[in-house]
Amino acid sequence: MSGTPAPAVLAVVGAGPRATGLLERIAANAPELWDGTRALHIHLIDPHPPGPGRIWRHEQSGLLRMNSMAEDVTMFTDESSTIEGPVRPGPSLAEWAAQFSGRGPRHAPYAEPADPEVLAELRTLDPADFPTRRAQSAYLDWVFRRVLTELPASVTVEWHRTTATSVTGPPDGRQQVRLDGRDDPLTADLVVLAQGHIGTEPSHEHRAFAAFARRHGRFHLPPAFSADADLSGLRPGEHVLVRGFGLAFVDLMSLLTEGRGGRFRTRPDGTLQYLPSGREPVLHVGSRRGVPYHSKTRYRLQGPRPALPRYFGPEAVDALLAEGRPLDLRRDVWPLMAKEIGYGHYHELFHAHPGRTTLGWEGFAGVYDRLGWYDAEMTELVASAVPDPADRLDFEALDRPLDGLAFASPDAFQDHLRTYVTEDVARRENPEFSADLGAFLALLSLYGQLPRLVESGRLTARSVAGQLDGWWQGFFSFLASGPPGFRLRQLLALSEAGVVRFLGADVRIAADDSTGTFTATSPTVPGRTTRATALIEAYLPGHSLDRTEDPLLRDLHRSGALAEEVVTGPGFTHRSGLLTVSPEDGRLVDPSLGGPHPRRVALGAPTNSRAVAAFARPRTDSPGFRQNDAVARALLRTLTEVAPTVSPGPGHASVAV
Repeated sequence: MSGTPAPAVLAVVGAGPRATGLLERIAANAPELWDGTRALHIHLIDPHPPGPGRIWRHEQSGLLRMNSMAEDVTMFTDESSTIEGPVRPGPSLAEWAAQFSGRGPRHAPYAEPADPEVLAELRTLDPADFPTRRAQSAYLDWVFRRVLTELPASVTVEWHRTTATSVTGPPDGRQQVRLDGRDDPLTADLVVLAQGHIGTEPSHEHRAFAAFARRHGRFHLPPAFSADADLSGLRPGEHVLVRGFGLAFVDLMSLLTEGRGGRFRTRPDGTLQYLPSGREPVLHVGSRRGVPYHSKTRYRLQGPRPALPRYFGPEAVDALLAEGRPLDLRRDVWPLMAKEIGYGHYHELFHAHPGRTTLGWEGFAGVYDRLGWYDAEMTELVASAVPDPADRLDFEALDRPLDGLAFASPDAFQDHLRTYVTEDVARRENPEFSADLGAFLALLSLYGQLPRLVESGRLTARSVAGQLDGWWQGFFSFLASGPPGFRLRQLLALSEAGVVRFLGADVRIAADDSTGTFTATSPTVPGRTTRATALIEAYLPGHSLDRTEDPLLRDLHRSGALAEEVVTGPGFTHRSGLLTVSPEDGRLVDPSLGGPHPRRVALGAPTNSRAVAAFARPRTDSPGFRQNDAVARALLRTLTEVAPTVSPGPGHASVAV
């Protein structure tokens, strides 16, 4: 055995974009915080390729796309980033793709994607296109390889193409990470959990539906990641109930139509016609709102970018917390959030389309500043300054467009919803309505402030459960995370072809043993019951430590070594299913220690740092990038302080990267 000091060792469980972003920040901060006199070895543990990881891996259908334009996706910090470490700009997906057509400079390390279809897409990719997930996979693969070249020579990275099953070790000592299929564990000074989105075992309701399906020879798909779903059991022409009208539905819609040989044809008037293959099932789709998520905008701001945040920034959160009382999200916080979104909307309207307003911006903004969102004077101000109701921001109408509506027949509702979708797509692709993009940018700015309110413990349990994790998350996704417009035009064509049928809002699903069918009802079409022999839950699995499919988290949970976020109030307890981490550095809270574990960190989707995305829109001061930077700096400082041990000699087999 060698007597040389062993390198400091960091084990990162998960090698997707979250881990890549962390490595990028380690590379950026190493010149300041890692002197290079001692080696640092980083183990990446993931059965899927580093960079893309499972969600963005290349091995998925080429039909699946992102819901962001190529110019709106970056893995790099920029001048907007409020971080302690150095800003290191890099290309967005669109800027990176431009090199393959000669429209932009080459980015090292240069290598053309091996898949000819992906290369062809990148060569013709417009910044305003919505890329395939395979194109994003190629970008994430390149980002990972670039990061490796930016690490100092004293830092090495090793990829283990397997799954981590457990982590053990004392709070003041090295950690043992066990790997599937390996007898000897990895030994690390620090462990970072960065698994990303994690599947869960079916809930009680979904298990009951699965049991019904088995009894009657029917098909049931619980919440799942679309790329992983097995749809082979659905027969041509089979009637299928689909609960969920968001992005998961759009993915499944594509896989069950184009993915089964159907195709779309553009008519002379520009609308789409669907030409079936005959292998498609019939999809009856409904949800709480009963309408698809709003189409993504496909235009840029026409006016100057608004300075955000303005009404719901750190100072506003400080003021709320200083009141020292329980906070209700809808009563105390939402009015500030709504005013922020309204500011983004009207800033763009007044600057880009002044002909549709009766006041100058300065006059309007001066009054807007001093009014609350729900003040009667605010309603009067907007009504007088913005004559066309179509230019005003009405959250209630946006949130529940079918409220109060009922239709005498299913066909009448199909006509209504087709008109609704047509108008929504037209608005989101018409730059005359660029105020919607102003609202979207303001909406994004809100996310960085919300975790502080949760961490403070001041939000009531009912606010966290029913409003933050319930209504707000749903509203944000509905308004800002919808599909590209072309997907909704495809939906219209499928509806006209009878392949997709709309069920309505507040849809209720049941199982009828007497007929062996699943049933769906909705107050949107009173008295109508739709029967089907298959049921698809078209939404992602919810967070649950009790039912997580991740073996490492399951082991930690069963051993009592991690804390689930629990918010309690009078007569009410909310278990979010999220890991509790320290807000400053992501340390995993360990109940047995009464606080954060000094050697374990968790980042991303499974934690209570809600909605901190792994990649972001450029120039939005991404909360995810801020978190990556803070955690990377904390890791480097801690690893510097860890006393060296004697080198253990050769480790077990792995794949070097």
